[in-house]
Amino acid sequence: MAQRKHLDDFLRGRIIGQLECGHTQLEVSEELGIAQSVISRLWQRFPDDGNVSRCYSFGRPRVTTPNENRYLAVTAKRNRRSTVSDLSRQLSSATGTTVSRQTVYRRLEHIGLYACRPVRCVPLTATHCRL
Repeated sequence: MAQRKHLDDFLRGRIIGQLECGHTQLEVSEELGIAQSVISRLWQRFPDDGNVSRCYSFGRPRVTTPNENRYLAVTAKRNRRSTVSDLSRQLSSATGTTVSRQTVYRRLEHIGLYACRPVRCVPLTATHCRL
């Protein structure tokens, strides 16, 4: 399997610049040693506003902004006993952004924090207790 390598903004700019100057995708591909399909995809995703750094987005856009991620981190650090459900509710009431427990868990895990998981106490029934 071929190794995937992300293109940096400078290289993307060179590619777009050469295409705008009239070079063909095949010429650019051969000159830079990049697959023609990558050149084609980059050209198709190039936005009308000319911002090269945003023309190659992967997957789904994030639900939370960097500021909201910082808010989650600060809130989790202030109260170490907060659960992900608590943090999700606090973020929703503070910013209006509703996120799942799993999203909060991933954001905290990404920065090296781990939220408490609620402990569920299951009462014993007569079938479980034999004396």
